[in-house]
Amino acid sequence: MVLSTGYRKIRTAVFISGTGSNLKSLIKFSKVKKSPISIDLIVSNNSKANGLKYAKIYKIKKKVLNFKKKNLSEKKLLSILNINNIEMICLAGFMKILSKNFIKRFKGNILNIHPSLLPKYKGLNTHERVLKNKEKYSGCTVHFVNAKLDSGKIILQKKVKISKNETSVSLAKKILNQEHKLFPKAILKVVNF
Repeated sequence: MVLSTGYRKIRTAVFISGTGSNLKSLIKFSKVKKSPISIDLIVSNNSKANGLKYAKIYKIKKKVLNFKKKNLSEKKLLSILNINNIEMICLAGFMKILSKNFIKRFKGNILNIHPSLLPKYKGLNTHERVLKNKEKYSGCTVHFVNAKLDSGKIILQKKVKISKNETSVSLAKKILNQEHKLFPKAILKVVNF
């Protein structure tokens, strides 16, 4: 993993597909004096992603690639990441699976946040599945990305208690609040490894 760089901040790209609420919390975190990262690029597979507005608000470069031709998009993306000297990638609600080759090129410097207590409930519709199974707890996980879906080494987790009348919407909201705190903590943990 990227080691602590002393005074220089680690050039980071955040990949999003939707509203970008984790992106926003990472941008705020990057502006804190003690933050080890700077966010230099926002990447999305969705040109209508609401989170892209943060590129304009915070004057951060953005790139949209549709991933229809995955190999081509990833090739383009690697070249964009190189040009921008990106050292770390944070996946924040990015709904595309990156290839083994892409992940290898980034030597384990890719982090993802997932809305469940991995290894339970990998993939999509986690909140619905958690409630259907009458779990007492759920939560979120930040992990390293490897070639298998939501299976990389876990960095940090946060447990969230499920209330009696919980819905997937209320649970999603509860967990998202924790995600905003957990992702920066996980980055700090990884960088000062």
